[in-house]
Amino acid sequence: MSTDRIPVMIPWLGEEEAKAASDAVLSGWVAQGPRVAAFERAFAERVGAEHGIAVSSCTTALHLALVALGIGPGDEVVVPSLSFIATANAVRYVGAEPVFADVDAATGNLTTATVNAVRTPRTKAVLAVHQGGVPADVHSLRAACADWDLPLVEDAACAIGSTVGGKPVGHGALIAAWSFHPRKVVTTGEGGMITTDDAEWAARLRRLREHGMNASAAQRHASNKPVLESYLEVGYNYRMTDVQAAIGLVQLQKLDAMIARRRELAARYDALLQGVCGLTPVRDPAHGTSNFQSYWVQLDEAFPVGRDDLLAALAEAGISARRGIMASHLEPAYTGHPSAPLPVTERISRDSLILPLFHTMTEAQQDRVVAALREQARQ
Repeated sequence: MSTDRIPVMIPWLGEEEAKAASDAVLSGWVAQGPRVAAFERAFAERVGAEHGIAVSSCTTALHLALVALGIGPGDEVVVPSLSFIATANAVRYVGAEPVFADVDAATGNLTTATVNAVRTPRTKAVLAVHQGGVPADVHSLRAACADWDLPLVEDAACAIGSTVGGKPVGHGALIAAWSFHPRKVVTTGEGGMITTDDAEWAARLRRLREHGMNASAAQRHASNKPVLESYLEVGYNYRMTDVQAAIGLVQLQKLDAMIARRRELAARYDALLQGVCGLTPVRDPAHGTSNFQSYWVQLDEAFPVGRDDLLAALAEAGISARRGIMASHLEPAYTGHPSAPLPVTERISRDSLILPLFHTMTEAQQDRVVAALREQARQ
């Protein structure tokens, strides 16, 4: 076994981020403040939205999005089971029921047909995911949701820098939620963002993330006069810190280089894996481009070993791969939860794995990954 272990992901962080975080600390303002506001503006501009609302995670972003839409007990929200479990959990947070829909085999995303197959009179929203950075066909989904008179929430946790129809994912979205977890392309350690073009929603979301206050801490400190805040509704403590936002501002400046490097590595994987029978890599859909936040491969019956055995073989070779995207309806937290048959979801979740991909990955490391895959393909 090689001692030079290849990780599945390394965040692209360096001296610039360290200095930005240090400057925030030394400024004396480390809570939500001016750097958060600057990060919100920069992020919204990057994705083509009017407003950005920074929060503590993508999970809290999804929760607040559903609160803003008025989703509650007795309502159903159509979601993909093929997603990190937070997507479905956010629906439960507001007392509603997630209804699991199947996904497209090539992209792992909801389609109008899979949503329509499980839509009922109790459906009050659709929550679509841009899975692993592969953009969903939101133009079709938005048109269908308009016909159904349903709001479309976009879980864009993995999708900063991906495009649909030549525009950034998030452009034109009713409301979208984003993640800055270390596994994502842009990271602030932890953190999230909501984007929307609706000014009234944005104002309410800013209140909701800060206990429902009508005046933020930053506004109160900036005033020369006493500000007696009011609490307009039950809110939450879902704030981002200025230290995180300082890192995020630096990360956004690197985004174009990040995407170019990830796409370069993905293209090299594609070329090296050509001809490996029984293995299909994820690719750009016809309607957009991926940031390749995850580079996953799908195994079929022609591949001689199963997914779990392949993961074990890669680990023995010093390569950290991961299982593919989870099927939330199969997790213990959803035992007994009713679900329509989800054959594509279950096949993708069972037979896919995520390969290492990070900006400092060398050709030698990538060659090692591919060689290990080819060795197992010859079993």
